[in-house]
Amino acid sequence: MAGSVHATLDAVRRGRPRPASAAAARAAWPLAAVAAAFTLAQLLLVGPGMGLGWDETVYVSQVSGHAPAAFFSAPRARGVSLLVAPVAAWTSSTPLLRLHLALLSGLALFLALRVWRTLFPVRVLALAGALFASLWVTLFYGPQAMPNYWVAVAALAAVACFLRARADRTDRGALWGLAASAALMACMRPVDAVWVTLPLLALGPARRGRRASAVLLAGLAAGAAPWVIEAYTGYGGLARRLSDGAAIQGGFGWHLAVVDQLRSLGGRTLCRPCTGALPYPLLTLWWFALPLLAALALAVAVRARRPTATALSLACAATAAFPYLFLIGYAAPRFLLPAYALLAVPVADALVRLTATRRPAAVTLVCAGLAVHLAVQLDVVTRAVGSAGTLHRTWSRTVTELYRRGVRPPCLLTGHEAIPVAFAAGCASAATAGPNANTTADGIARAARRMPVATLVPAGSAPPGHARNWASVVVGAVRLYYVVPGAGS
Repeated sequence: MAGSVHATLDAVRRGRPRPASAAAARAAWPLAAVAAAFTLAQLLLVGPGMGLGWDETVYVSQVSGHAPAAFFSAPRARGVSLLVAPVAAWTSSTPLLRLHLALLSGLALFLALRVWRTLFPVRVLALAGALFASLWVTLFYGPQAMPNYWVAVAALAAVACFLRARADRTDRGALWGLAASAALMACMRPVDAVWVTLPLLALGPARRGRRASAVLLAGLAAGAAPWVIEAYTGYGGLARRLSDGAAIQGGFGWHLAVVDQLRSLGGRTLCRPCTGALPYPLLTLWWFALPLLAALALAVAVRARRPTATALSLACAATAAFPYLFLIGYAAPRFLLPAYALLAVPVADALVRLTATRRPAAVTLVCAGLAVHLAVQLDVVTRAVGSAGTLHRTWSRTVTELYRRGVRPPCLLTGHEAIPVAFAAGCASAATAGPNANTTADGIARAARRMPVATLVPAGSAPPGHARNWASVVVGAVRLYYVVPGAGS
C-alpha cells in the first residue's frame, strides 16, 4: 500500500500524466487529426493564392492599410475584421491571410468537437468533424474572411457547453465555453446567433437550465454589444439598423428559398436572382439525405434513451436554417453552414450505430454513400475555386487597365463591382444607389476635380450622368469611364 502511494507521488513529481489525463490526450488525437486534415485540405484545394472576394474586401478593408475602408452596410458586424486584423493590419498579402484563417479554422473545429467528448464517443465526433469539414462549402469558406464558418463552429461548441452545464452545475469550463462561443456567434452575426440559440433559450425556464441560460444571454449580449452601440452611433438606432439590414436582404417575409438553396449547391456562391437549371441530382443527393439521416439519428437516440443531446442539436440546426430557407428571397450556400455543423454530430452518431451492427448491407451502404459524398464535394469545391479564380483574374485585368490610364491611389471607383476592384487597386469605393450608397453624383464630380476617378459600367449600358464626358475604354465585360485631373482626359 505504502509502496504504491510512493510510486504515485514519484510519478507526479516527475511530471508523468495521470491515467485519466493520458486517456483524454489519446482521445483527442482523432479529433486533432480531422482538424489537421481539414486545414491541409483548405490549403491544397482552395489554395492560399485565391484572391479576396467581394464581401471579404469589405471586412478586410476595415483594418487594412492597403486601401480606404469600404462602406460597411447595416447587416454586417465587425467580428471578421477583428479576426483578420493580426495579419491584415500590417500586410496586404492574401496568401498569409489565407494561411492565418486556415490554421484558425482548423483549431476552432478541433475545439468545437472536443467539448462534445463527454456526450458522444470520440469515433462519432471524429466522423462528425470529417462530414462537416468535407463539405465543399466548409472547405471553400474555411480560409475566407467571412463570418458564416465561425458562427457554425461557435454554434457547435455552444450546444455542447449548454448540455454539459445543465448536466453538471460544477462544470465551470462548460460555462466559460458557453459564454465564449455565444459571444463569438454574436460578434460575427448577431441576428444569426439569436436564431441558432432559440431552442437553448427556450429551455431557460427549466430549473436545471437557468444558470446556463443566464450565461448564454450574457455571452450573446457581450458579443452583440459593439454592433448595438454602432447602431446608435452610425445607423440611426437599433430598430433602424435592423430595418435597413432587412431591406438590404430584400425584406423579411415568407419566401420559399428551398429551391434557391438547392440551385446553389452546384458551386454558386451567391444565387441572387436565383434562376437557371438545378444541379445534377448526384450533386444534391446528400442534401436530400440530410433530413432522413436526422430523423434516423433522433430515432437512434430515443431508442438509446439519451435523446436530449440529439434533439437539442437538431432543433438548433432547424432554427439556424429556417430564416434562410423560408424568410429571404435569395440563397447562398454559406448561410446554412451553422445548420450543417449542428447536424453533423447526430448524423455521425446514426451512421456509427448503423455500421456497429456489422450487417454487410448496412456497412456497404454507409461506406458507398461516404465515398460518393466525398467525390461530389471535391468536384464541386474544385469548380467553385475555378469560378472564383476566373472572377479574380477579371478584376485584376481591370486594375491593370486602371493603372495604365493613370487611375492610381489616391483614387475613387464607382459603379459595377467597384468595391472589390477598388480594394485591389488601392482606391476608395463609393455608390450613389443600392445597399452600399454612401455618396451623391455631385460628390463624385467634386472628387474628380482633385483625384483620379473611374466608373465601371457593364458593356452596352449607358454611363451615369457625371461620367458621360469622361474618356472610356472597354475591359472585358465592362466599360471603364475615367478622369485623371491634369492629364487632359
